Amino acid sequence: MSHPDRQTLQDLNAEVSRLREELQMRDNLVQQLSQELFRLVKGNSNFLPAPEVSERHQAEVRALREQLQGVEQQVNFYQQQISDRDAEIYQLRQTVQELTDRSRMLEQVVQELPRIYRQKFAERMVPVRDKVAALQRENRQLHAELQSVSYRLAVRTRRTTHLDLPSFQRSGEAMLPSFGNA
Repeated sequence: MSHPDRQTLQDLNAEVSRLREELQMRDNLVQQLSQELFRLVKGNSNFLPAPEVSERHQAEVRALREQLQGVEQQVNFYQQQISDRDAEIYQLRQTVQELTDRSRMLEQVVQELPRIYRQKFAERMVPVRDKVAALQRENRQLHAELQSVSYRLAVRTRRTTHLDLPSFQRSGEAMLPSFGNA
């Protein structure tokens, strides 16, 4: 995983943690307000407050309900943000896993390349070696034919020009060459 991806993931995790802490704190405040409201209502069940006190309590209850509604909206908003971040984190983890798998595959391919190139080179060299061997055979054959033709030409030239070349005696005769009338 690259450094910017890790940093982004760490930032997202830190943001999610901060939002969860804030959500927990607001949940605690809502719980406290609910308990306080319950205690006030339960504790004053036999008490009939004066109309001005009742109006004041109703105003406070309305304010508390509005505040509670605002907190609930914030909780919903933060829960949606957490859900979105969780989905984004999941997607980033999937991407990291895919990239890691691809990296491993490419690393394996890179490690196998020298062997594959040697094998392909050897396969391509077989026809070249066969061609070289065929050319060498043909060359030897042509060389042998050239020597044969050269020999025949030399023999024919000797007969037509009547050169007196030294002759060697056969076995049993003297081994010194005869130079004719020299």
